[in-house]
Amino acid sequence: MQLDPLSGWVSDIRHCPSPNFNARPQGEVSLLVLHNISLPPGQFGTGQVQAFFQNRLPIAEHPYFATIAELRVSAHFLIERDGQVIQFVSCNDRAWHAGQSRYGERENCNDFSIGIELEGTDDLPYGDAQYAALTQLIQTLQLAYPALSNQQICGHVDIAPGRKTDPGPAFDWPRLLAALQDVQEEA
Repeated sequence: MQLDPLSGWVSDIRHCPSPNFNARPQGEVSLLVLHNISLPPGQFGTGQVQAFFQNRLPIAEHPYFATIAELRVSAHFLIERDGQVIQFVSCNDRAWHAGQSRYGERENCNDFSIGIELEGTDDLPYGDAQYAALTQLIQTLQLAYPALSNQQICGHVDIAPGRKTDPGPAFDWPRLLAALQDVQEEA
């Protein structure tokens, strides 16, 4: 896995381009935001997250889809339950994942962040394959963007408290940070 700084796309993963992005106002990448998503809610491996991020959600397939069909959202990456990583938006561009948000004194986190969705829910444990893929992806991003220290990784809940809860209490932050620390010590 390697990020091409010119294109902003990571090699050796699946690319599924989304139309839901625009230019970063200052080209800055200094925050990583972790999310969770499943479509329909609580169901995995349906391929509907990809459809959603590409504005192709089949509204007739599930009642929940009609409630979100008009939304235009995306993330840079999705890590499926089996650890497969999919990229939707170039890291050089602004994906629409954070919504109304604030990190420290800065608003509009989409302007300076990369969004990573984990296929999951707030209350179901994430799997070993997801943690392994997430660790490798973060390591790749940290090599390309030195401002993305381990202290610059947060959850959607941290930048939109009261509005968002993901990645939820089932996400094992100590496990992720320990894995990142191990990788950094080996380097």
